[in-house]
Amino acid sequence: MESEIHFSGNYRDMCEQHGTGAGFQFEFSCSRCADTWRSPFEPFRAGQMAGWLSKGMNAAWSVVGGAGRGVSDAADGLAGAHYGTQRDAAFSRAIATAREHFNRCARCTGYVCARCWDPGQGLCLACSPDTAAEAQAARQRGLNDMVSRHAYDAGQQRGQGYDATTPRQLVCPHCRTQTRGATFCPGCGHRLGQASGCSACHQELPDGAAFCPACGTRR
Repeated sequence: MESEIHFSGNYRDMCEQHGTGAGFQFEFSCSRCADTWRSPFEPFRAGQMAGWLSKGMNAAWSVVGGAGRGVSDAADGLAGAHYGTQRDAAFSRAIATAREHFNRCARCTGYVCARCWDPGQGLCLACSPDTAAEAQAARQRGLNDMVSRHAYDAGQQRGQGYDATTPRQLVCPHCRTQTRGATFCPGCGHRLGQASGCSACHQELPDGAAFCPACGTRR
């Protein structure tokens, strides 16, 4: 295997060591868009043979007892002895094939697919964004910023007539419905308006009070 390991941070090992589906396969992903490409599946014959033997031994277990277990264990051991070497060789072949599908950015060193690659600059589109796409995105941002500014100005004009000093109940105390500061509850119709203040000291008057509890002024 090569001393330098490529794609060390953006691949997924999909290899299976044991069973009839034993084999080698690796999934590589684009560093920018995360699209994936899988290497061709390479069967691990020793692992498959061990799987077939294990399956046959299990089927015959009730007939021959433990006599065949040693054959299955030996097959598993033989497969394990060769798995690491063959897996490394398969990984090297997968990397060689993956280089045909990915490009390495000279600036960020990430591996990207063809759709995320600028061949003229030798850079990925994250480091060298498409000019036309950036211009269109900038125009849209400018439009959105201006609309937001106009909307903010309109909100300020509407807010000039809003009484921000009056406390408002945001949740109805009777049915717990969200009221959004309304005078009456939209869920049960309960009146949510705050009690009026004392004409003399401006303290809030409790519901049903005939005199101000703070200064004694008649309501």
